[in-house]
Amino acid sequence: MAKYFDIDDILIEEEYVPVVFHKAANGVTIDPSAETNCVEQGSKVEVPFWLAQELHSRQAVSINLPACFNQKTRLEVQADAACVDLRSRCPYFYEFGCKLEPLVTDRTLGILLSTAFKIRYKETLTKVYTAAHITASKYLSFLTKEETNLYEAAHLSMAAFKKWRTGGPRFQRASILGRKRKDSSN
Repeated sequence: MAKYFDIDDILIEEEYVPVVFHKAANGVTIDPSAETNCVEQGSKVEVPFWLAQELHSRQAVSINLPACFNQKTRLEVQADAACVDLRSRCPYFYEFGCKLEPLVTDRTLGILLSTAFKIRYKETLTKVYTAAHITASKYLSFLTKEETNLYEAAHLSMAAFKKWRTGGPRFQRASILGRKRKDSSN
């Protein structure tokens, strides 16, 4: 179920997934150009994740892995995960994969997500601390939405640390401590 006000979660659930119908379904208009509004048993159709999830819970369909998690992506991640453009495959690669993983029969999806994230996380932090702004903008175009958020958080953290190191007092007494000492001395 989508978080009602979270636009990112809504967009994740709009991603299309391939399903295979176990039962015929009447009154379903999946393809607007189709002459009938029914789906035969065994039909392979792509539907939004939110619909696939609901149909799966009713045991009407089985969900297959979408193209963004195919063998080609897995091989590229194994070869050099840091250079793979995951954003073009799925902007919400990790969150979508986590939502999909319990519903598919392929148990290696979790390993793919974990491996890709670990490698790319290290690379992302390295880029924050070492890359020039021009290089970083090119690198950011490969990152998923989740990775972009991490990059921006790390960048803000680094900037705050640099500001703390170079300027102003490093430690300040809390205002409440000053008042208590004044009160206790009376």
